[in-house]
Amino acid sequence: MLKPAIFNLKESVEFAKDGIVSKTLIDIKEVKYVLFCFEKGQKLSKHTAPFAAGILVLEGKGKFLLGNKTYAGKEGSFFHMPPGLIHAVTAEENLVFLLSMVKSKT
Repeated sequence: MLKPAIFNLKESVEFAKDGIVSKTLIDIKEVKYVLFCFEKGQKLSKHTAPFAAGILVLEGKGKFLLGNKTYAGKEGSFFHMPPGLIHAVTAEENLVFLLSMVKSKT
C-alpha cells in the first residue's frame, strides 16, 4: 500500500545565487512532482517532455513559453502542457513553481 507524503512547500523554498534549485518531492511510476526555485533572471531553455505536465506558480513572476506563445505567470497561475509541447521559463522575479509530470501515456 502506498503511504501519503506531506510537504510544506513554503518551507521547502531555497534559492541558489544566480541559479536554479530543483527538488524532487515524489518520483513514482505514475507521477513526478518537482519544486523549482529560480533566482530573478534565470532561464530554462526550450525543451520538450514525453509526458503531460502542469506548472503551478507559487511565488514570483515569470514568462512561460508554451508552443509558440509566451504567457505571464504569477502566484496562482496554472499551465497545462500536453506531451511533446515545446516550453521554456524565464524568471522576471525570484520564481517558485511546482511541476507535476504525469508519467503514464494515455
